[in-house]
Amino acid sequence: MKGLCILGSTGSIGQNTLRVVRSLPERFRLVALVAGRNLDVLAEQIREFHPQIVSVGSRDSIGPLRERVGAQHPVRIVAEVAGSIEAATHPAVDFVVSAAHGVTGLRATYEAIRAGKQIGLANKETLVVAGEVVTRAARERGVVLLPIDSEHSALHQCLRAGARSEILRLILTASGGPFLRIPLAELSAVTPENALQHPIWKMGSRITIDSATMMNKGLEIIEAHWLFDLPSHQIEVLIHPESIVHSMVQFHDGTLMAQLAVADMRLPIQYALTYPERVALQADGLKLDLAAVAGLHFERPESARFPCLDLARAALDEGGALPCALNAADEVAVEAFLARRLRFLAIPQVIEEVMSRTPRVRLDSLDDVLASDGEARQRAREAVAHLAI
Repeated sequence: MKGLCILGSTGSIGQNTLRVVRSLPERFRLVALVAGRNLDVLAEQIREFHPQIVSVGSRDSIGPLRERVGAQHPVRIVAEVAGSIEAATHPAVDFVVSAAHGVTGLRATYEAIRAGKQIGLANKETLVVAGEVVTRAARERGVVLLPIDSEHSALHQCLRAGARSEILRLILTASGGPFLRIPLAELSAVTPENALQHPIWKMGSRITIDSATMMNKGLEIIEAHWLFDLPSHQIEVLIHPESIVHSMVQFHDGTLMAQLAVADMRLPIQYALTYPERVALQADGLKLDLAAVAGLHFERPESARFPCLDLARAALDEGGALPCALNAADEVAVEAFLARRLRFLAIPQVIEEVMSRTPRVRLDSLDDVLASDGEARQRAREAVAHLAI
C-alpha cells in the first residue's frame, strides 16, 4: 500500500486525488495533508482519511483546526513552510502529490525529492521557476517526476511508444479559452467575470485567467522542456477547442501518437498514482465514447491574440532567472486584473516590463530561485502601479 502526501489537499487537484483514493482504497493510505486556510474542508478530510500529520498555512490556524476535528481524531498539526516540509518528508510517505498553488509548495516538493519521495507534479510553477534545481535534485536521488497536468500526462503516455531519439516534436493542445473567437478589438473591455468562464475545465482563478491569455500553455512549454529534455523549438502548441486530444507526440517517421480522453483530472491523477501500471477505472463517466464526439478541430494560436505564449518561449530560450520572473510577474498581474486594478490586455505588458528589468543570471539554488521570485514580484507591483486603471 502506497503512503501519500497531498500538497494542496483542499484545492481542485487535491480533492480529485482524494476521489481517486476513495475508488482504490486497497492501494493507498493518506499519511499527510497540506493545505492553506480552508479549514472546514481540511477538517472533513481529516475525519474521513485519518492522516498522521497535517500542515496548515499559518500557526494561527492550528487551534481552530483542532477544534473542528475534535478529540476523537488525533492528528499531529503543524504549520507554515516547515510544517509542509515535515509532512512531505514523513517516513511513511512514498509518493507526494504536488498541487499547492504557485510557488507555495516549491520548498516542500524540493525537500521531498531530496528525501527520495516519488513526485506527482500538478504544480506547473515548480519546474517553471526552478526547473534546473529541481531536475538536478531528482536525478541525484533517482526520483521520478510524474506529470499530473493533463497535457504532460498525455505526453508521458505517448512517449511510452518510442525512444527520445525518435521524437520529432511534442504538441501541447489548448482549448483556446473563452476569448478564442471574439474580435481582438473587444479584448480591451473584457472583465474578470468574462475571463473566468472557461469553456471546458473548472479550475482555480489564476489558471483560468492564464488559460484566457494562454500563459498556461507558455508555462507548459517550459515545464515540458524540463520533464522531457527537449528544446523549445521541438515543443509546439495547437488550439483544440474540444479538449479531447490532450497532447501528441510526432516521431521522425511522421507518425503521430495522441492521447484522447474525457476532460476529467481523475484520469491523469490515477495514471500518476498507479504508474507503471494502468489500473481499471472505478468511476462512471470517464470512458471516452468516440461515436459521440462530433468532430476534432485544430488550429495554430495567433501571436496577436496570445502574446504571453511568445513571452514564455523567450523566457525559456534565454533561461536563467527569466522563467522565474515570467511566472512571478504573471501571478501579480493576474491578481491585479482580478482585483480590477489592471486591464486584461495589460497583463502581458506587465510581464514584458518585468522580464526586461530582470538580471541575466543563473539560479543555482532554491534560495536563488526564491530571492529572484521576490525581486520579480516587486518589479511587477511597480509595473502594475504604472499601468493601473
